[in-house]
Amino acid sequence: MKTENISKIIADELKIKVFQVDAVTELLDEGNTIPFISRYRKEKTGELDEEKVRIISERLTYLRNFVKRQEEIINKIEEQGKLTPELQLAIEKTTKLQELEDIYLPYKQKKRTRAQKAKEKGLEPLASTIILQNLAMGTPEEVAAEYINPELEVETAQDALAGAQDIIAEMISEDAQLRQELRKFLWNNAFITTTLDEDKENTDEGKVFLMYKDYKELVRTLPSHRILAINRGEKLECLKVKMEDDEEKILSLIGKRFIKGDSIFQSLLKDTVTDSWKRLIQPSLEREIRNQLTEAAEKQAIEIFGTNLRQLLLQAPLAGFTVMGLDPGYRTGCKMAIVDPTGHVLDHGVLYITHGEKGAAESAKKALALIKKYKVNLISIGNGTASFETEEFAAKLIKDNGLDTHYIVTSEAGASVYSASPLAKEELPEYDV
Repeated sequence: MKTENISKIIADELKIKVFQVDAVTELLDEGNTIPFISRYRKEKTGELDEEKVRIISERLTYLRNFVKRQEEIINKIEEQGKLTPELQLAIEKTTKLQELEDIYLPYKQKKRTRAQKAKEKGLEPLASTIILQNLAMGTPEEVAAEYINPELEVETAQDALAGAQDIIAEMISEDAQLRQELRKFLWNNAFITTTLDEDKENTDEGKVFLMYKDYKELVRTLPSHRILAINRGEKLECLKVKMEDDEEKILSLIGKRFIKGDSIFQSLLKDTVTDSWKRLIQPSLEREIRNQLTEAAEKQAIEIFGTNLRQLLLQAPLAGFTVMGLDPGYRTGCKMAIVDPTGHVLDHGVLYITHGEKGAAESAKKALALIKKYKVNLISIGNGTASFETEEFAAKLIKDNGLDTHYIVTSEAGASVYSASPLAKEELPEYDV
């Protein structure tokens, strides 16, 4: 992929014209915001809406970073003297960042691994002999015996074979095509399982995650809200999270790729495949999939939040109603205020709805008197703590007294922040928070 191809790639993805992508790119590079471009520069963008402009911005950032990473990888491999025309072509043809990183993995500078230590002991030729699998006579120990070198801490044939296995295990784990196949297999077949920590099961913190006590679901069907809930539980050390997979099928898949026919190294290679999967490939792919699940879930949560906020902000104002607002609560009672159709406060106080039968009866008597006095036609109940009990109270009050009053449950989002803000103090200076 080249920088000059980015506009066409985005245009093809969105089924729009290249000039529209170029126009948005130019405006973004000038420092203009997405709302500004979609509202005031429609004549330049060909009437693109905010959603299209946002997608262009996201894809532009991704693809520019991708091209930059491509160039970095080509340069780094070239510095090692290992860049072949075929390898460069494979890198340039790749369109996904993860596939690009898979190709680069064998050339990536790492901490000193077990495989590197084995190579330093001169065991790479032995690893090559084993992976060729063209010996049907003798034993692995007989082949490995000539690599014994006490000076390099290769004391026995078993030491030599163990080092060669480390080299082969790393080679298997760095096979780009294999990683792509295993990644796809895990996405389609693996499960996320969770267990609840017994010590936290009866705590307030732990009770929130009771549904995840013994939970299991396919990775590909896991909804975003559950992913985020599981992550929270894990962070709070209430949940233990694991990924379950069909190990037998996975080892068979790897084995078919690297173990051919009968050779004296067959058993040794089976052990090496298992080690490569459990020690190197599985932890890496599981981290990758968990990270991708989290990123996708967070992105969806932001999109849902944006949609909900838009609907909330575009709601028509409630005109012509005298409203009794109830802020539900247990210990400190339910705060109450009444406002007229112009927003002026008519009365306020506290109702003790959840303080036993006596408290509920006294609260009902007080609320009824205020509703009649101020001709309240709507009761607005906050959706926070004790909201359900307050809703029951309001419904019973209306029904028992035949009131021509309705109630609604209202989002409390932003209410507490507003109540302590300078604007609230300015609008209602005579009232405390």
